[in-house]
This record gives sequence, structure tokens and C-alpha cells, in this order.
Amino acid sequence: MDTNAGSFVAVRRLAGSDRAAGAVAFHHSSSGWPFSDFSVSSSPMDAYLTLRVFACAAAAEVVTGSTAWIGRGLSCVCVQSRDSDARLSFDLTPVQEECLLRLQNRIEIQYDSSNIEHQEELKALWCASFPGTELRGLISEQWKEMGWQGKDPSTDFRGGGFISLENLLFFARNYPKSFQELLRKQNGDRAIWEYPFAVAGVNITFMLIQMLDLQAVKPRSLLGAVFLKLLSENDRAFDILYCITFKLMDQQWLDMHATYMDFNTVMKSTRRQLERELLIEDIQRVEDMPSYKLLAR
Repeated sequence: MDTNAGSFVAVRRLAGSDRAAGAVAFHHSSSGWPFSDFSVSSSPMDAYLTLRVFACAAAAEVVTGSTAWIGRGLSCVCVQSRDSDARLSFDLTPVQEECLLRLQNRIEIQYDSSNIEHQEELKALWCASFPGTELRGLISEQWKEMGWQGKDPSTDFRGGGFISLENLLFFARNYPKSFQELLRKQNGDRAIWEYPFAVAGVNITFMLIQMLDLQAVKPRSLLGAVFLKLLSENDRAFDILYCITFKLMDQQWLDMHATYMDFNTVMKSTRRQLERELLIEDIQRVEDMPSYKLLAR
């Protein structure tokens, strides 16, 4: 995402008499885009810093012979640096290495507005979002209805890359009921100024990549190692986790009675909940996470 852009977009719900249910209006402000703050402030090591206590405890269990984490297929070595800062290094199985590499290859692809395949995926997203409504062009004011900052969605993919488009499309195709509920803000007591759906989706992709430290050669946190175990069980684990995160974020949004200026706070709360759920000992598949139950097809 372009964190130097001087404006942000907030979404205002309109009364039923103004438009059909779920309609939105857009407000631009020159005071700064609140969502960019989250992307800038979250470093790739946040997951490690947040979970270091858990990781060191797990290392102690390994040393003393506990099978609490060994049973999950995790092999770790506790490394001591000169400043006495303990850090874990996790070894990967060949299957886990292959799964991580495939996911990293996806993460590295930037959205290219001149790429025909990327154009078709963007069109497919529109069709899945607004079936029966003709898209007038890849650059169109219509895109604002989905929660993009402007009439050209490609400018919003800079922070999340092509995988953020893939994530949105996966959500729309595999959990259409939940996708439509979030897109149209159908559930709960909504704020007057709502988060823009599509831009929030790009932020979620970016947050998950950072939280799980997916651009590292091997996991540098217990959380990352646990996720790679789940990824080896299901190659689409990242996409499913994305859907869980989006639905969980919206639930947190409603529980906190949030408005658009609270987006960063909601995202941080969502991240903490994800971290807790991923570290539940009996989670063997991403579908075992408690928040997976929030999704509806």
C-alpha cells in the first residue's frame, strides 16, 4: 500500500430509502489513512516479539522431554545470542519446505494491471461480488461500491500483491454467504462510517504475511512453525485462514462498536485472537480453529 498517499476512504452506510440494503457512500479525508498505520507499524518480527514467552516455554519443554509440541511434528533449536535474547529456529520437513516455497512464490507476485490473467481474476471478483451487475470497465467508479479507494483497484494492491486478490476471490467462491454479508454489511449494529470492504481485505492479507513471518527462509516463531504444520496438511490453509480472519475481524468490529478510526485497534485485537487460537494444542487443521465456525457457505 502507498503509505504516503494523503487521503483515506471511509464507508458510510446509507439509509434504506437512499439505496438498497448494504449501499455505501465514500468520504475522503486529507488527515491521513488510518489503515496505512497498521501496515507501517507492524514489523515482520511482531509475531516473534508477541510470542517469545510461549516459544521459550516450548523450548524448555523440549529440553525436558515434554511431547506437548513434538507431537505436532515440530522440531526446534533454542539459539542464544550475545545479548542473552533466546530465539527459536525450527527445522522443516521436505513437505513443509515445498508448501512454504509455493506460498512464498504466490506472495512475491505483484498485481500487474497489464497482465491478462490478473485482469480476468479482477473481473471474476466483480462477478462473484455483484452477480448480474455488468462491470463497465477495469477502471470504473463502480469499484468504489466494493470498498476500493478509487475507480482503479490496481492502485490498492501494492500492499498485498496479487495474492490479496486471490484471497478475496477464494473467499467469494468458497464462503459466498459470509462474503456477501461482509461486503454488504448485513449483520449487526453497524457504524455510520464503516471500514471499506476491499481495502480491509488487502490489509488482512498483509497482516497475515507479517504475523506468520512467511517471507523468512524458515519459521522464526512458534506461531509460524505451527502454521506451516497446518499448511502441510492443506495447501489452501493460508486462504482459509484469510477467510477466518476477515470474518473474525468483522465480529470484533461489531463487538467493539467500532468506527473507521478504530480499524487499527480492531486489527490488533483480531491478530491477538488468531495467535491464541493457532497455539491451541489440539489444532491439527486450520478448520479446527474455533473462529472457523463463524464462516458460512
